Amino acid sequence: MTLYSPHSPGQAISAPFQAPYTYQDSLNGPQSPHQPFRHPSFGQSVNQIPQCTPQLAFDRANEESAVSAGYIHNHAVPTSPIQQQPQWTLPPYNKGAISEFVPDAAAQERSIAPQSPNSESRYGLDPELLPSAVKVMAEDRAEWEGKVFVSEPFSRLPPLATTSCIIEDRGNASPCVIRSTSYCVPCEGQIALLSRLPLGALVTPLAKQNAKEKPLPLCKEPECVVGCCLCGASMCPAMGWQDCGQRFYCPFCGKLNEVSWQHYQPTKGVEGFRIDKDKRPELHMGSYEILKSQKGEPAALLLAIDVSASALRGGHLEFVTQQIHTLLTSLNRQDGDVRVGLMTYDSRIHLYDLSPALSRPHMLVITETEDLQLPVREGLLVSLKDCIDSVDSVLQLIPQFSLECDDSSGVPMELPVKAGLAVLQALSSPGKLLIFHTAPLIEMGHTHSSSGFFGSNKPKSIFQPSEPAISLAKECVSQGCGVHLFVLSQQDVGGAWPGHIPYLTGGALYTYSHLQGELDRERFSANLKKIVETDTGYKAELRIFVSKDLRVSGCYGLFVPGPSPSQVTMATLDWQTTLAVELAHTRALDKTRGVAIQVVLSYSTQTGDRRTRVHTLTLRCSHHLQEAFRHCQAQTLLAFYCKKMYCAVLERPLQELREELQTEVTEALACYRKHCCSASVSAGQLVLPQYLRALPVYINSLRKSEVLLPGLRSSVHQRLQQRCQVLGMDTFSTATHFYPLLLPLPLSVDGSSLLNPEMLRCCAASLEPRGLYLVHAPLTLLLWVGTQVPACTLVELFNTNCFSSLPSGETKLPALENPLSISIRSLITALNLQMHCPRKLWVVKQGDTCEETLQRHLVEDKSPNGGASYADFLYHLHVNSVRVLQ
Repeated sequence: MTLYSPHSPGQAISAPFQAPYTYQDSLNGPQSPHQPFRHPSFGQSVNQIPQCTPQLAFDRANEESAVSAGYIHNHAVPTSPIQQQPQWTLPPYNKGAISEFVPDAAAQERSIAPQSPNSESRYGLDPELLPSAVKVMAEDRAEWEGKVFVSEPFSRLPPLATTSCIIEDRGNASPCVIRSTSYCVPCEGQIALLSRLPLGALVTPLAKQNAKEKPLPLCKEPECVVGCCLCGASMCPAMGWQDCGQRFYCPFCGKLNEVSWQHYQPTKGVEGFRIDKDKRPELHMGSYEILKSQKGEPAALLLAIDVSASALRGGHLEFVTQQIHTLLTSLNRQDGDVRVGLMTYDSRIHLYDLSPALSRPHMLVITETEDLQLPVREGLLVSLKDCIDSVDSVLQLIPQFSLECDDSSGVPMELPVKAGLAVLQALSSPGKLLIFHTAPLIEMGHTHSSSGFFGSNKPKSIFQPSEPAISLAKECVSQGCGVHLFVLSQQDVGGAWPGHIPYLTGGALYTYSHLQGELDRERFSANLKKIVETDTGYKAELRIFVSKDLRVSGCYGLFVPGPSPSQVTMATLDWQTTLAVELAHTRALDKTRGVAIQVVLSYSTQTGDRRTRVHTLTLRCSHHLQEAFRHCQAQTLLAFYCKKMYCAVLERPLQELREELQTEVTEALACYRKHCCSASVSAGQLVLPQYLRALPVYINSLRKSEVLLPGLRSSVHQRLQQRCQVLGMDTFSTATHFYPLLLPLPLSVDGSSLLNPEMLRCCAASLEPRGLYLVHAPLTLLLWVGTQVPACTLVELFNTNCFSSLPSGETKLPALENPLSISIRSLITALNLQMHCPRKLWVVKQGDTCEETLQRHLVEDKSPNGGASYADFLYHLHVNSVRVLQ
């Protein structure tokens, strides 16, 4: 069969997939009765599968060479749930042909350690012979770790996001800022559609730089060469100079621009570069920043504390106010000044006039909360150094407030948001609104409106925010108000989820269990400190420019969608905020000019400075399909698919999204097999592009994630929270989330050694009863302890020699003065510094009931929510891709 014929490259939307075969069944969950076609099942009989022995063949960057590995498909039903697999030896690497596999007889005779039932393949595949994401990352680290990657126009593939290296900007933005899904773009839209690979980029405008890299150059607005006056693109190395420097060609709109006499300089040489190129960052660097002439209001820190009956009875207000006091005292000692405001609330709003002219702060009570009207403006936001004593006096009184109203019916979660927003609007100031909430949460106007989940006939998703939440989030965005909500009494079952407004405004949701435990209190303090200390941009506007023969067809991330995908407004953003941009062809590209992508971020700093950060990426393009596959990376595609699918859950069924992911990868492998693999391959050989070897394991992990495939123990609130947390992640965090680092820990350490463990494959077969293992993911940190760990190791690490007495669940390692304890705690601290938010440490004992938490992170195994193992999913992809071509 042939592949689906793509639409015209000039068409506005990409073509939907039409399956050329009849589906038999579906992976990962039941099939919707409304779907007419379904994918072939893992459970279908062997006779339905093409008669071939699957073998692996990885095409090495299309250099007419491949490595293949094979295994025997056991057609007999296994008599034991644990089936031993034959081992195979890899043959020498031959160019120009795909070599057949010969089994190593000695390896077959050796006994093989039994695999975990969850790691076992239904088709008799040995997971150890499958492409390894761990090996891919290790190879990339061996090539680039600590080295310098020169980022210049039309440069080659950059190091992976999981590899730490130094980026030298020579005209192209760092891959930490803009990472393209393909570094060689197909010239024709038909080729792009035929490949089934997404065309786009991941954008992290405020990405952190390596400490060894040169800081971003800062230019003053009057001194910068003005960019295109027609489309608004900023000056960059992609502009082409003509007429001895009097005009320049804009690749984003294709028009010629006159250069003002103030910024004119002649060109030199055949290439036509301006003589002042090396002196101007906008002419020779891929990233630079412009300091605007105008200055706005500095950002404020506004604190809203719940003093309802639930909060006063909870017993945690004293701790909360103490932590706020400690934070403000620390800020007051640091250089710079911050404007601070304070309010409390129950069913009413209590504002505080903190004017330094007053002998003591005045409380202003607002009882009419439907239409908020501020009685005063002066004194609501005051410089911290002028009001620290007044704020301290109010914080001391808050735990002593008397019970004045009954909150049994709950407090609308929008109430403090509206009040804080009104304060910022009255003083024309952006800022962060920190809300410390305890009372039961209800949606504002829930008794007067039927616009809830079942209030209309329009199909809705559990992930969709309510219309009032979206409307309020839009107001926050226009004002530059980022909401951070601390829910101090966790309500995981029933009730409205309060996280939509925080995440849509660049903030976050933090939940605790009344702050009774020491670990909860430590996490609260760490979260509070992190929010205030993180460098943040306010009232941000992101504009995306692409070459004139392309267009921005979609933008995915945590923001309130606007009318155009090429222009995004955000209330706040930080160094991790990442968006996925999808591109589409409008006409054929000019190979000689390549492709230019520019991201222009205008934002305000903490001090009120208005800045514009410009990032430009220039890529090559080609008429050859195989070039697109040679210049892709699996981690980038994973992050792109994740953001696109996690945004699509607002409107489309989960089963449909899981099938679309599987179809996209199947069609891509089929296309590569048919058009790019020049060596002769049999139907039993799986052919993968060199840099996409890890794509199947990543896509399978995404398909069976809790967001797309809920488990029996997955609450709606947990899934909503995880979706928003992952949507905001950069490429590094996304790759680590869907393929966590499984690190073996030593059982003993001498005083001079530093821990630098090598990663293991994320499967139960990697865990040995005599070992200690750390599972490191952006949202989770697990320490797995085997039943046969020596007693001396338990004493050095946990201060106990009995396995059964070990703590299980969330805990904290005791601070013991021995080399093993110090080394492991130092490793955990170093891993936590890489993450955006503090994490809980969970100790999981082998055979314990909470071991299911670990199983969710062993992504190569079958997951507790019914997701297929990596081996079975890869086999399924292979069979389908072969069938597409028949």
